[in-house]
Amino acid sequence: MENVVLVIHLILALCLIGAVLLQRSEGGGLGVGGGGGAGGGAMTGRAAATAMGRVTWLLAIAFIATSITLTVIAAKNSADSSVLDRLGVPTPAAEETIPALPGASDLLPPTSSDAPATPPRAD
Repeated sequence: MENVVLVIHLILALCLIGAVLLQRSEGGGLGVGGGGGAGGGAMTGRAAATAMGRVTWLLAIAFIATSITLTVIAAKNSADSSVLDRLGVPTPAAEETIPALPGASDLLPPTSSDAPATPPRAD
């Protein structure tokens, strides 16, 4: 199912790129794009721009829909496991994650077993 949606998504992306590139430039950028002059075909002028605009909007909506669908499918597939589970990497034990530093026991306060039996007197 995911592969089918992915293929449709890629086809929509290519069609959307083509539709955007075929549209007439409204701002007349770089002096290209032409107008609906004499000798036009069946769709000229504003009708062609409206039709291409509608095709572009339909392709964009379909592209967004397939993007959301692919996101939902990927979330369902990865909800039960992590990347490390799929790679087979063993998880370290708790003792191995924090290595002991040399002399670290000097920095810690004394525990009850290290404390003197009687407090020192202040004479």
